[in-house]
Amino acid sequence: MNNLGRTAVVAATTAALGAGLAGAAGAPVTASAIGPQATYLVLAPQGGTVERATARVSAADGTVVADYRQIGVLVVHSANPAFVTDVAGPGVESVASTAGLGTVLNEGDTVELTAAEIAEATGDPTAEPLAGQQWNLAMIDVPRAHLVTTGSADVVVGVLDSGISSSHPDLADQIAREQSASCLGGVPDTSEAAWNPTTSDHGTHVAGIIAAARNGIGVAGVAPGVRVAAVKIVDNEGYVYPEAAICGFVWAAEHGMRLTNNSYHLDPWELNCRSDPRQRPVWQAVQRAIHYSWSRGVLTVAAAGNANRDLAHPFAEAGGPDDSELREIDAACRVLPAQAPGVVTVSAVGPTGRKSYYSSYGQGVVDVTAPGGDSRTRTRGRTSTTADTVLSTTYNTVTRTDGWGWKQGTSMASPHVTGVAALALSAHPELTAGQLSELLERTAVARPCPAGGYDPVPLLPSPTAGTATCRGGVRNGFYGAGLVNADRAVR
Repeated sequence: MNNLGRTAVVAATTAALGAGLAGAAGAPVTASAIGPQATYLVLAPQGGTVERATARVSAADGTVVADYRQIGVLVVHSANPAFVTDVAGPGVESVASTAGLGTVLNEGDTVELTAAEIAEATGDPTAEPLAGQQWNLAMIDVPRAHLVTTGSADVVVGVLDSGISSSHPDLADQIAREQSASCLGGVPDTSEAAWNPTTSDHGTHVAGIIAAARNGIGVAGVAPGVRVAAVKIVDNEGYVYPEAAICGFVWAAEHGMRLTNNSYHLDPWELNCRSDPRQRPVWQAVQRAIHYSWSRGVLTVAAAGNANRDLAHPFAEAGGPDDSELREIDAACRVLPAQAPGVVTVSAVGPTGRKSYYSSYGQGVVDVTAPGGDSRTRTRGRTSTTADTVLSTTYNTVTRTDGWGWKQGTSMASPHVTGVAALALSAHPELTAGQLSELLERTAVARPCPAGGYDPVPLLPSPTAGTATCRGGVRNGFYGAGLVNADRAVR
């Protein structure tokens, strides 16, 4: 774990537009002072109160839409083009507009199982019908762990993602509805419609990896006895904004969750640079939210990303608002939330046990590794093998139907670790977040670095392919402390 201290490939931005707001104390704002409504993060000094910041927001023609005084962060709307300048002063440590800082959750393709494929897999009444295709569970000793525990319903896992289908037969009884919410816009909405998926099945797939039920239907999750809470942070256009993630961390901390899974990253660039005055307030606010969650006993697990990037050695990064910019980056640039203090960072392996060709890595960054799938390694990149990816629950957003299907990514690796952590908590409920993090690493099975440069898919023309270098010994940049092991974690 990073000292307390992607998922699918992402890069794009958008601007938040809306109607103008009235001025402070109901006074109208002159036409020349009205711009498009934007969302801002306003941070009070660490450890201080938000009263002076709230007063300055009002005086600068802003409206507080979410007050996270627990961490000294306000989510604000304003149509004042000079809001950043006007709100500055005593009681305000930093401020930044989040317009243009939305990150597209590009989850990759879902390969859905057909009705015929599902029907053909229902021959064994002693197991889940599709269990034979879940190579990922055997890889981390889940069957043996289930002889000790399948998980406790007292353990609730927050899935900060695109929502969870509440009608899915493998998930309907697994969802902690009273603890679920949409955090879009930074404001919690507990209505069931709000936290269900709309344009993405990513969260439903992730939730199934963690906790799909053992009910004779479909698949089983790593921890089928625990419950999951949908904490929706991906909007209908597929963007994740910082204010939604901040809301999600605080919501989880205050609504009885012990773990959160985070298969995404924040910022239209992959890396958030604390040296950038526009990005620093986002880093500060998100770090505060994660630390607050940690202080309330919640362990944050996050995906390392799918850029095949050495996160310990940053270099020039392509991406940005139009996906064509190039900027120089330095050691102050980190992936959020994966490289925030207090987070367990997860890389991905395929069914061969080697680092997935797309998985980012980094000595001192990756804490553990887990199955994320790798459809290309066996063919050196020439063709794709669907069965080498991860099978889980799906929701077709076009037909509005539930099903099962395949995905790959560190998005899929992270919930394996979250599921193992949920099993460990079920067996050892007294564990603190720090002790649980240490247990995951201590019980992982070490994996050595491959010799020389590593390029398992030389025949794949892809920006995420190419040679990677593994650094370290028993603990290394590809696998961290090693492959998580469910059986060892519950003993």
